Amino acid sequence: MKKLLLVCCIVIGISAASHAQGRQRQTPEQQTAALKTSLTLTDDQATKVMAIYTAAAKTNDSLRTAANGDFQAMMPKMMATRTTTNAKIKAVLTADQAAAFQKQLDAQAARMQQGMGGGGGTPPPPQR
Repeated sequence: MKKLLLVCCIVIGISAASHAQGRQRQTPEQQTAALKTSLTLTDDQATKVMAIYTAAAKTNDSLRTAANGDFQAMMPKMMATRTTTNAKIKAVLTADQAAAFQKQLDAQAARMQQGMGGGGGTPPPPQR
């Protein structure tokens, strides 16, 4: 249950921060390159991670289109996608890499929670 809450916080925090800052989402290539550097992925691992991130991006794009801007409607599905994506990535990694990846996720969740004033917060205003 704690892990699900943590993943929810990560996804909401990333989405809120991206929305608030007008940042572009990272491409699967950028996400893979970041992990390749931080976790020292092999070429085979990087190829598998790229495929995982590409599939997740397609799923999230479909969710965004289907939700038609309804942030609250798409978030539970996007959180589920994120959980599945992280689990698939961990399956590709060695035990040491998976531990380092989890530390990255935990640190990201902590940063997002701090940025949101310790959690909670209000949802972003509807887009016009």
